[in-house]
Amino acid sequence: MEPEALVRDHTIYACVMGSRAFGLATDTSDTDRRGVFLAPTPLFWRFEKPPTHVEGPGEEQFSWELERFCELALRGNPNILECLHSPLVEQVDDTGRELLSLREAFLSRRAYDTFTRYALGQRKKLDADVRTQGAPRWKHAMHLLRLLTSARELLRTGEMRIDVGDQREPLLAVKRGEVSWAEVERWMARLGTETEQALHHSPLSPEPDHARVADFLFRTRRASAHSAYAGTAPAPR
Repeated sequence: MEPEALVRDHTIYACVMGSRAFGLATDTSDTDRRGVFLAPTPLFWRFEKPPTHVEGPGEEQFSWELERFCELALRGNPNILECLHSPLVEQVDDTGRELLSLREAFLSRRAYDTFTRYALGQRKKLDADVRTQGAPRWKHAMHLLRLLTSARELLRTGEMRIDVGDQREPLLAVKRGEVSWAEVERWMARLGTETEQALHHSPLSPEPDHARVADFLFRTRRASAHSAYAGTAPAPR
């Protein structure tokens, strides 16, 4: 089966991400689409396995196979966790709805490490820009501040909130280059300190609920296998 056909015919969940989901969209913002597809179980019985992800077929579109998506979510991958909490859902079936019902099962204090590692990687790129070009890429600086804020609130409250709310204008000012790099650095440092403090009192569990997610994936694979031979639509139960 062609990768694009997997996305076209077997998507269980699709949403809009990026600035539009974060509440940071402007007239020039792209529309980033992300999704999850369920590869039919019989495809895994071949030597050539289905892809773990597919880019396209539309512009700015990227999808993960369900198992890979769950693996990354259990690790606390920031992009994946945020995808599960997008307010802009474009497509969802029964299996996708059960996936969304598992959002809390994926959350844990592991998010501190994964968000922090990702933030450090982005910060190094910004510092390199400052050294070589005299200024950072302000759009990237804005999104790093947004990510750090999201991490702090997740650890403080135990809930993932991706819309920036009343921080929209201060963050867009950073994107426009209206805030000095020194002030942005202080903002990042403050968020880093507050996130670390939140970790010590976080309501999140130390580890995600692996068993609950594994049960969902097993039942979904089994239902897909049954449907392949019964000629019925896949169902998670």
